[in-house]
Amino acid sequence: MKIGVLAVQGAFAEHLRVLRGIGVDAVEVRLPADLDGISGLILPGGESTTMRKLIHRWGLHQPILDLAASGAPLFGTCAGMILLAREIAGGEEPVFPLLDVTVERNAFGRQLDSFEADVAVPILGDGPVHGVFIRAPVIERVGPDVDVLARLDDGRVVAVHERNVLATAFHPELAGETRFHRLVATMAAEHDDPGEGSGRRPHPTRRTARPAS
Repeated sequence: MKIGVLAVQGAFAEHLRVLRGIGVDAVEVRLPADLDGISGLILPGGESTTMRKLIHRWGLHQPILDLAASGAPLFGTCAGMILLAREIAGGEEPVFPLLDVTVERNAFGRQLDSFEADVAVPILGDGPVHGVFIRAPVIERVGPDVDVLARLDDGRVVAVHERNVLATAFHPELAGETRFHRLVATMAAEHDDPGEGSGRRPHPTRRTARPAS
């Protein structure tokens, strides 16, 4: 099993480090050929506008959509969540409209307003996830088929799941957190080996995540 990390811009090195630390074969993705043979893809934080331009310039847009359509898991953090959103507040054109959510960019303020917080994510166990919020987006609207995985104490949604797509407004990789990456690895393994029968095994988040509201 091999998981790719979009490496056109942003904090991709930290994701590669976490994946390799948990024993996953992780590769940088910059060109369509780099997607060959991968079982999942992580879209890191960074500058979403720059990432958008480079994704189109280097011919990655349709190949990544094809990867998602195959059932391979995609996981976006911070700017990666913006790239995956179906709607971006302010009318900006979506990039990979795979998550039925509306996101607001830089919802927590400027770089100086960055903060860290412990976030309860029940599907990952009882212990909270420590997240780093850097010019983070927030989810303003959640579609009916989207599972809300985590909220801040004030109720704002900061982690979601829909089918084979996960996204967080925060950076778990910068806090040394590995559980989201382990979940992506589990999803990738299930994608590679769906088991016997006519359909794939139920995804673990579908059994345990709180319903969207």
